[in-house]
Amino acid sequence: MPGKPIKIIITGASGQLGSELKIRKNNPSFEMIFTDLPDLDLNDKPAVKDFILERKPDFIINCAAYTAVDKAESEKELAYSINADVPDHIAGLCEASGINLIHISTDFVFPGTGNTPIREDDETKPVNHYGKTKLEGEKKVLQNCRNAIILRTSWLYAVHGHNFVNTMIKASSERDLLRVVYDQVGSPTFAGDLAEAILEMITKLNSGSNDIKQLRGIYHYSNEGVASWYDFASAVFKIKKIRTRLIPVSTADYPTPARRPAYSVLDKTRIKENFGLSIPYWRDSLEKCLSQMNF
Repeated sequence: MPGKPIKIIITGASGQLGSELKIRKNNPSFEMIFTDLPDLDLNDKPAVKDFILERKPDFIINCAAYTAVDKAESEKELAYSINADVPDHIAGLCEASGINLIHISTDFVFPGTGNTPIREDDETKPVNHYGKTKLEGEKKVLQNCRNAIILRTSWLYAVHGHNFVNTMIKASSERDLLRVVYDQVGSPTFAGDLAEAILEMITKLNSGSNDIKQLRGIYHYSNEGVASWYDFASAVFKIKKIRTRLIPVSTADYPTPARRPAYSVLDKTRIKENFGLSIPYWRDSLEKCLSQMNF
């Protein structure tokens, strides 16, 4: 006889990762509860407390985040509220109620000055306000909840939502030539793969063979392989047979309000060893994502 489904609350449900989790909502192993604005304002602490305590989840996946990297430089208080204060409150509620928390974070907590894959315990030193707020959120989660996992990812994209892939495809329909940065490198991450990985982690944590208190802490997840933004755009255009011309440019030639890390390749050894995950190569996952898009 099948066991009781694992009850999960997903915040930020209309975002890229939340949308990919929604696609998997009919999995009988899980009872997923999705929430986002306008249904629940995460800054409304009493409402958040009531929402969580009424539903009594086994896990919360906190996908909610302020992700407008450049706007964060001018909307500093708002970015801090969503990326640091909200996780702080959710972590405290999870600790008080014995709920397991998986909090999504970012490669932007690192300075991006190295040239070897970044490990979980490497020095954090964000180069923009968005990264600083996400790092504060990480610290507050780990301080306030013993049953917490921080999951850092990079260069996230999905079928829907505002992301690099959709931006490049839209821009290609409007212009004959596009300039894309070649001297920032990382690992693109298909949100569908990340969603699958999270559910696999939850299944293993809930099996009784693993104790989240022993596995708590920080993990990195991105697709395998390395690419520059120029490589990434080139792959999109090749797969979709888009003829718009791409020109590689340096970061210096493409100034933005917020600095970006030059190197964001994440080391995934820890998550593969602790959870036995098999991680797809970034280009294979890009092909899978693009095959799901309708143009």
